[in-house]
Amino acid sequence: AKEIKIKLGILLQKPDTATDLVIPYNEKPEKPAKTQKPSPEEALQWRDSLDKLLQNNYGLTSFKSFLKSEFSEENLEFWIACEDYKKIKSPAKMAEKAKKIYEEFIQTEAPKEVNIDHFTKDITMKNLVEPSLSSFDVAQKRVHALMEKDSLPRFLRSEFYQELI
Repeated sequence: AKEIKIKLGILLQKPDTATDLVIPYNEKPEKPAKTQKPSPEEALQWRDSLDKLLQNNYGLTSFKSFLKSEFSEENLEFWIACEDYKKIKSPAKMAEKAKKIYEEFIQTEAPKEVNIDHFTKDITMKNLVEPSLSSFDVAQKRVHALMEKDSLPRFLRSEFYQELI
């Protein structure tokens, strides 16, 4: 049952590109995927640091798949949205993206509300009066700490990770 759940979780992911929709012909058994897969030694380093996992594309994708299978991907999606937000140069786009992140992840009853304390939520709301690149820093650090203490250990015990090492 676990194996089926894992496979369904992988199938339910939206493809990044049209080439992700192509089913490989068995004559060439998944060579592109193998080049992206980390070595067991590299995957073992993820035990040391959530940052090492998040910096590795394969690790990030595996972690996201795992969280989706548990219906708990909102923290990672928030973290990624914050990372994307920090790359915005235009003040108008920054304000627009800040509002979207707030409505999706921070506000009470948000569709993907992250679990942060009221103090952090208040600081974030004050920071959004005049959005800057650091508007979500406190909330992002709290969510990062939650993922490091809670989600990462569960991922490291999961079949997703065990198959890599």
